[in-house]
Order: sequence, then C-alpha cells, then structure tokens
Amino acid sequence: MATLYDLLNVHADVSDAEIKRAYRRAAMKVHPDRNVGREASAHAEFQELKEAYAILSDPEQRRVYDAVYAEEMSRLARERDEEAARAQAVRDAEYARHVAVAMRFAEQGHNRDVVFGVLLAHDCESQLAGRIADGAVALHLSRQERTSPNEQGEEATSSDASEAQEARPQAAVERARGDEPRASAERTPVDFFSAVWRGMFGLHS
Repeated sequence: MATLYDLLNVHADVSDAEIKRAYRRAAMKVHPDRNVGREASAHAEFQELKEAYAILSDPEQRRVYDAVYAEEMSRLARERDEEAARAQAVRDAEYARHVAVAMRFAEQGHNRDVVFGVLLAHDCESQLAGRIADGAVALHLSRQERTSPNEQGEEATSSDASEAQEARPQAAVERARGDEPRASAERTPVDFFSAVWRGMFGLHS
C-alpha cells in the first residue's frame, strides 16, 4: 500500500525541510514540460505529488494523516492475521480428513499404492498424499507387529526385546515403501509414533 511518503520517496519520520526538498526533486522529474510525449500521465503524477505535499507540509494535516495511516495499517494487519488463521484451520481440517481416510484403508489391509490412490481421489495433493500413505501403512504395520506373537514362539530376552523395539519403526517404514529393512547397524532408536507423524505424515507449521 503506497503512502504519501512513498510518492515523495522519503521515510515517514523525515523533517519538514526534507519533505520540501523531496517534493521539489520529484516535481521537477514528473513535470509535464519535462515529459514530452507523455504529458497526460505526467500531469496526473504531478497532481498526486502536489496533493501529497499539501498534506505532509502542513503539520496538523500530517499528524492526522499519520494517525489514520497507522490505524489503517493495524486494521489491515488484523485482517491478514484473521484470514491466515481461517486458511490454516481449513488446511488442518483437510489434512485430518486425509489422514483419517488413509488410516481407514490401511487398517483394512490395503497396500500403499491403494491408499495413495484413494487419497488422490479425495483431492489430496500428490506429494502430501505420498507422505500420508507411507505413514499410514507404516503405522498399521507397526501396530500389527506390536500385537503379533514372537515368530519363534519363544520369549525374547530383555536385551533382544529392546533391540527389536528400536528396530521396528525403520523396518515398518521400509516395508511400507517396498524396501528391505536396513541392517541393524543403520537402525536408529526413535519414538516411532513421533517419527511417523512428524516425518511421514508431513505435519505443516
């Protein structure tokens, strides 16, 4: 939003003397006599400069203008904040809907590609759909692993159980993507649910 100060190419806190000098410089530049061939537009610019100077050169009018401008800027800022908050609320609701859809289809046993396709059909952006599909399927696989019996039918030692717990998140994500689990040396202990929701589900700021 251009201001009267912008027309004179000065800052809002300049002195009256600087406003006068700025007006003279600008008026000489846009005066119709100095702009042959574009007199009409030059005349319009010259009139704007004159009006700006008439207000800013008068202390009382300048004070009132500054107060009105400050209030207008504050109002516009509030409107932008409110609009941004409404837009974010809409995005959050859409995101939650997409995650709910993905989890429902993942829990029904559908693979990542099916979940991804369903999200696209629900107007989810492709990149986001991929992250949500990866996360939903990985989370479902992890839940299955946490509730399934030991494959050997034996009780694991506390040390083995700890290592398996740490390895599951990465393995589940890799299986959801169709990759082989990484070697144990590459596994990093993480909170699986935090990793999924922050990394795979693509939480936005």
